[in-house]
Amino acid sequence: MDRKKLILKIGVPALIVLIIAGIFAFKSWNKDDATVPNSTDTIPLAVQSVDLEKLKEHKQPIVIDFGADSCIPCKEMAPVLKKLNEEWQGKAVVQFVDVWKYGEAAQDFPIQVIPTQVFYTADGKPFTPSEELSAEIEFTMYSHKETGDHLFTVHQGGLTEAQMRKIFVEMGVE
Repeated sequence: MDRKKLILKIGVPALIVLIIAGIFAFKSWNKDDATVPNSTDTIPLAVQSVDLEKLKEHKQPIVIDFGADSCIPCKEMAPVLKKLNEEWQGKAVVQFVDVWKYGEAAQDFPIQVIPTQVFYTADGKPFTPSEELSAEIEFTMYSHKETGDHLFTVHQGGLTEAQMRKIFVEMGVE
């Protein structure tokens, strides 16, 4: 009988440890396999940093709004961004970075004023607006000094919901 008690005292905790380790290993293994985002993954609106390469993996048009929670034009855009982020899940990426809280998140982008929106097409390239859209909404295009490669398309200042929709219609989101 003492042998059975000893086996239970050692065996049961060891079994529990093995089960927990198995669960942990299974979760880690599944996480590593999911390198390409699923189109049904929820993309958060407010972020502390921008991983552009990871966003491009979604193969959806992207807008990243660089602003601040306490900036007046940014506050006016906040409900628009929230609405479009919710409505366009699986169709487009809509994100917001508070640069007053997370200034390092904007260091790789040409942000001179807030709010500033940076746009990319579904294939991960900087958005090139049509002449008609450019006549209505002012965009700034940034190119690499030496190669001339188009790096960024940005809009400085606030955008209305109607303007955002026009931009994204041109990028294929309806």
